[in-house]
Amino acid sequence: MSTDIKANEKPLVDELLLQIADYAVNAEISSEEALKTSKLVVMDSLGCAFLALRYPECTKHLGPIVPGTVVPNGVRVPGTQFELDPVQGAFNIGTLIRWLDYNDTWLAAEWGHPSDNLGGILSVADYISRTRVAKGQDPLTMEDVLKAAVKAHEIQGVLALENSMNREGLDHVLFVKIASTAVVTAMLGGTEAQVADAVSQAWIDNSSLRTYRHAPNAGSRKSWAAGDATSRAVRLGLMTMKGEMGYASALTAPKWGFQDVLFGGKNLTLGREFGSYVMENVLFKVTFPAEFHAQTSAEAAVTLHPEIKDRLDEIQEVKITTHESAIRIIDKTGPLHNPADRDHSLQYITAIGLIYGELTADHYEDDIAKNPEIDALREKMYTVENEQYTKDYLDPDKRSIANAVQVIFKDGSKTEEVAVEYPIGHRRRREESIPLLEEKYKDTLYTRFPSTQAEELVALFNDPNFNDIPVHEFMEKFTI
Repeated sequence: MSTDIKANEKPLVDELLLQIADYAVNAEISSEEALKTSKLVVMDSLGCAFLALRYPECTKHLGPIVPGTVVPNGVRVPGTQFELDPVQGAFNIGTLIRWLDYNDTWLAAEWGHPSDNLGGILSVADYISRTRVAKGQDPLTMEDVLKAAVKAHEIQGVLALENSMNREGLDHVLFVKIASTAVVTAMLGGTEAQVADAVSQAWIDNSSLRTYRHAPNAGSRKSWAAGDATSRAVRLGLMTMKGEMGYASALTAPKWGFQDVLFGGKNLTLGREFGSYVMENVLFKVTFPAEFHAQTSAEAAVTLHPEIKDRLDEIQEVKITTHESAIRIIDKTGPLHNPADRDHSLQYITAIGLIYGELTADHYEDDIAKNPEIDALREKMYTVENEQYTKDYLDPDKRSIANAVQVIFKDGSKTEEVAVEYPIGHRRRREESIPLLEEKYKDTLYTRFPSTQAEELVALFNDPNFNDIPVHEFMEKFTI
């Protein structure tokens, strides 16, 4: 618990604010693996955005808040014709990237999706570049974007290593807001002091509740919450650059600081020094648009599909062996009311893999969900925690996300227990996943762009001079 201080003495700036600010402003990103992975993250995140444009429940959120608003040198929203202010641009891009639960993931004491920060990063980078070019100055390049993404991943991911927001009932997008605020304020030219000021504002904002991620209230807000967080970060960064003050003890102030009010009086800690660890170890959703704790269960279910697809009526039960976090977050029984509910259900995801032998975003829609075989199979499922899976999930040298699936039939026969410890998007399977990520990106382009433009956008990420591409030119290429 924080200790008292004398009345109205000006406090020192919280050490965590200074550490985040120092890293955001001064760190040099030199890891070739991190930069290579960052490029994959940008590519994959844009692909997720283009796929989301197929869904009206997503696209209804896009565009300016006031229809017809014109913004000089505005932010382009990839896959659309919108040009928006940087705050709304960040909301649009962040929402598109996150909508289908298909972008990258980080799992630790807290989890989240670090590429959510690209909503703010791409928005601010385009805004800065177009503004500079209009003044005859040099724009930012894609190398600047890649390095900013590494930093945002690192801030969000390292905070997540030992600080569990979900155990306090708070949503993980708080860490998106913190990371985006730090990085975009630095991109805007903020000093260490200004970045610390802006980040203090983000902590004081606190966090949304996790209500919308859990039964009985799981809903579509979970698909735009990250867009909201990264756009709020841009607003705070812009306000700070206009001279708005910060709050030195936003975290540690007795009674009124974040730690006492929302974190049970515990100290926020950094599990390791900031570097490039998170980007190097980030998890990609290569094959399945599903909550990441269920990725390996989906893979196991798809493996079992050929063996059980003609014996669905003969199934007695389905045993899912998993880790504690999966049980706490996505172990769901009873009715599932909407796509957001279904893509966070371990049982639903596993059932789809067993029945259909694949899992796409369309499988969460009502047309598929009304198939009575799905709920009938869900009712036969039960989950069991494997304590070793739980330990390996938290082990920094493993970071496994293990699940095993076994089907038992009414005649007493059973399938083998198919266990998958590391999903296809894990660092341990990175080389295996890269061609599949490239194919995933390519496929999404053809859902949105004319074939000639799609072919150019496929080639874009193979350009040997990719890092030197001006950001405003890169963003223009994705205008429909």
